[in-house]
Order: sequence, then structure tokens, then C-alpha cells
Amino acid sequence: MLQLKDLPDKAILEKFASRYPEVDINAVMQFLHLLGVASELSVGLDKFLSRYDLLQGRWWVLILLMREDTFMSSHSKLAEQAGVSRATMTGLLDGLAREGLIKRIVDEKDKRQTQIKLTKKGQQKLDEVMPDYYQRLGQLMSVIDKEQGQVLMDVLAKLKRNLTIFD
Repeated sequence: MLQLKDLPDKAILEKFASRYPEVDINAVMQFLHLLGVASELSVGLDKFLSRYDLLQGRWWVLILLMREDTFMSSHSKLAEQAGVSRATMTGLLDGLAREGLIKRIVDEKDKRQTQIKLTKKGQQKLDEVMPDYYQRLGQLMSVIDKEQGQVLMDVLAKLKRNLTIFD
């Protein structure tokens, strides 16, 4: 993912506005700052997870499996929940299986059907990561109070509902 480290200031955006008069400079600045923070959050999360020999994709798969009552799910359901292609999910699952964090269970009646199961080792990995994750997440979010947190959630929900403008 490309990350713009040098966000344009108002003067640069005004220069763009002279060429593209429909630009709303404040909206662009707000969007770029939001995108920048989201990118930095993603990089920070990957940096944190790398201490545990994980990256977000593999970590999310483990969490998705842990959410299931049976700690099992299908390949296609995991891909859908994670928002990735089935091919990408195959790669994630292959790596997790090599490390013994998940196992594939072939349906005895229909050999084409396979369930993905979180192993004891996979659960132990999550048990190692999650307390540290939740502590750091609490520290990160401690800079905003409860009311600000609700406003943030409301604003993000509005933006999410309006994402269809990019379709």
C-alpha cells in the first residue's frame, strides 16, 4: 500500500484549486489526514504483530476462526469475511497450516469440502498476542474521552455509508 508521508498543505491545495476549481480544499485536507492516519494505524499494527511472527492477514484469519463456536469455518466464508480473494486466503491458510496454527479438515462424505480449524497452537498464539494488543489499543484510544469516541464512531459510520461515491 502506498503511503503519502508528505501531505500537501493548504497552499499546495490552493495551487491545485486554480487548475481544478471544483476542489473543496478543507474536504481534501480532512480526507488525506484520515487516509494518512488509517495507513499509519495499519503499519503500526503490522509492526506490533511482527513481534509475534504475524501480519494482519494471518492474525485476522485466526481471530475469525476464534469467533466461531466450533473454531471452524470454510475457506470461502473466511475469504468473504476478510474481504480477500479465495486465492489470497489460500496463501494465508497455507502459511498458517505450515506453522500448525490451523488445520484443514476434509469432509469424509464430500472430499471436495474442507473446513479450516483453529488449532490449540493457534489459540495459544492468540492468547499470547491479544492481551498486549488490547493494552496497546487502550493506550492508543485513551487520548479521546467517551464523548469524543462516540462522535468519532458516528463520523466514521457516516463516511462508511457514503463510500459508494467511489463505485
